[in-house]
Amino acid sequence: MTKEHMNKIPERKDASHKGDYGKVLIIAGSRGMTGAAYLASQGALLAGSGLVTCGVPGSLNVIMEIKLTEVMTLALPETKNAALSMKGAEKIITFSAGCDAAAIGPGLGREEETGKLVKELLERMDIPVVLDADGINALKSGGSILKGRNAPTVITPHPGEMARFLGIDAGKVQADREGIAKKVSEETGCIVCLKGHKTVVASPDGEIYINSTGNSGMATGGTGDVLTGMITSFIGQGVNAYSAAVNAVYLHGLAGDIAASKKGAFSMTATDILDNLHEAFERSGI
Repeated sequence: MTKEHMNKIPERKDASHKGDYGKVLIIAGSRGMTGAAYLASQGALLAGSGLVTCGVPGSLNVIMEIKLTEVMTLALPETKNAALSMKGAEKIITFSAGCDAAAIGPGLGREEETGKLVKELLERMDIPVVLDADGINALKSGGSILKGRNAPTVITPHPGEMARFLGIDAGKVQADREGIAKKVSEETGCIVCLKGHKTVVASPDGEIYINSTGNSGMATGGTGDVLTGMITSFIGQGVNAYSAAVNAVYLHGLAGDIAASKKGAFSMTATDILDNLHEAFERSGI
């Protein structure tokens, strides 16, 4: 991590209000995967966002309103299996016009209709988007839709998601992580955050960052959702997409290292990363 990127995170000024620190939208969740929506929303909140709204299938909204005390919710039309429906497209697009950044993907599930919704949102939303998990899976074997976006896009695949996206074997991704990240970034115009041991962040103009923080305790469900929320938060606060991804990856891993030092890697959860973000920020002088 370089000071150049760290210094891009805005200072918290005494004479400020919540509107000064970004309004972000998290489009996430489906039946059985409300945890992903929660973790991404909390990741954004604890990374400094002034206002966070979590858009979820309507029948799950009451769960999120109880779980997310400081996060607002947006109840959306759903399929019969409680995944997001195409009928919610206009509501999401209208709401997003008042936001500074959005995340799409954590826990969305792989219903065909939800995948169509993801594509519609990417085509029509004019704000920066962080695309994760099932948001990426919706574009498997072809991300041409990303190249046409009018706003910055960050994709955050793990090796399996990247393999599905490219239509290749995951082993090939792991054998050339840096090269794959650079190639996809150049071809799609996106910031690519290829997760895993020594996460790789690549930009379309050739910038590359290899992360030095993190540990095996972070190989557990939900950690990527936290990261997605953090990247979205930093972009919403005005940090450029590449620096937002670099900062988030570093601090996310550092929070994981702090958690591991306290309780060991075996019993770590994604919530432990959330619980130690404040210390990661403090150690980094933020």
